[in-house]
Amino acid sequence: MSLINKMLQDLDARGGAGDGALRQQQLHAVGGQVRDKRPLVIAGSLALAVVVAGAGWFGWQYWQSHRAAPPAVAQAAATPPSPAAPPAAASQPAAVKVAVMPPEPAATPEAAAPVPRKAAAHADVHAAAPAPAAAPASAASAGEPPVVASVSTPRAATAPAERKPARPAAARGSDDAAGNSGTITHDISPKQMAENTYRRGLVALQEGRVNAALADFDRALEIDPRNEAARQTNISLLLEQKRNEDAVRQLRLALGIDPRQPGLAMVLARLQLEKGGPALETLMTTLPYAGSSAEYQAFLAGVLQREQRHTEAADHYREALRLMPQNGVWWMGLGISLQADMHLPEAREAYRRARGANGLSPELQAFIDRKIESLSR
Repeated sequence: MSLINKMLQDLDARGGAGDGALRQQQLHAVGGQVRDKRPLVIAGSLALAVVVAGAGWFGWQYWQSHRAAPPAVAQAAATPPSPAAPPAAASQPAAVKVAVMPPEPAATPEAAAPVPRKAAAHADVHAAAPAPAAAPASAASAGEPPVVASVSTPRAATAPAERKPARPAAARGSDDAAGNSGTITHDISPKQMAENTYRRGLVALQEGRVNAALADFDRALEIDPRNEAARQTNISLLLEQKRNEDAVRQLRLALGIDPRQPGLAMVLARLQLEKGGPALETLMTTLPYAGSSAEYQAFLAGVLQREQRHTEAADHYREALRLMPQNGVWWMGLGISLQADMHLPEAREAYRRARGANGLSPELQAFIDRKIESLSR
């Protein structure tokens, strides 16, 4: 303030003592309390402008974060879980957030931006508190932030279902049949299925249900034609029921599948002899597999003898007697074929061997005696 007083004194000295001049007694020194307030006002205005601008910026950011948070939460709730999620996380619970918000224009690129940490914390606070199912219309119109509801569900509910390997159509058909009938079935082989059907037929046969047993045997053979037990039981039952035509059909099927069955070939040949069928052809086809069967050799010899093929018949009789030399009937058959071929000494010896064997009926004994007597003359 001394500088201002000095300036005033200089002006007073230069101006003189005129009427229009300022007198010394009219001048007062400026007190220490009187200051110029213009710089303070300017500084205050600038500070206020900065505060208002900062508050406006933070308010804009806060409004933008609240406005972008609901679409992000809704997008997270609507996005399906990744199929590559590890199975271990399937048992942990997870919170599925559903956003309820008023209709508004399509989300801008800014709305799809990541949610700030402050907005996420605000959403978690809303999610933890219970909220109504839908926001009131008044709140939506007033521009209030949407209410976010949190529903806790097991993660396994949203996890993709584990894929199972496709099953064959036959297995699916058996599963459908099992579901319809209320029973549990297992995949079994055709051989086992045929065996089960054959055993069911045996039970039916024991219960006296012959037709049901035959049907089960036929079914078992359709499933597994090589089931010998079912084939032989079926043929025996057909023969007992005098159903020879069906028995012949089953025998031919069996020998067509496997000719190495001399026993079935003999049965078929006997039935064919009664009907005038190709019995000799049947026996000759299976002959390579007869090997050491004396009965087969003797039966073939008897069929050859009926066909007047005595030389061949004698050979097969000899083969049968080599295996079973005590059979009197076969010695008699050998004597008949040798006599027919004019081998009389050999025929007489065969008859004598037949008479010495056991098991001949009186009628056969009388026949042999007559043959020996005629050859001894």
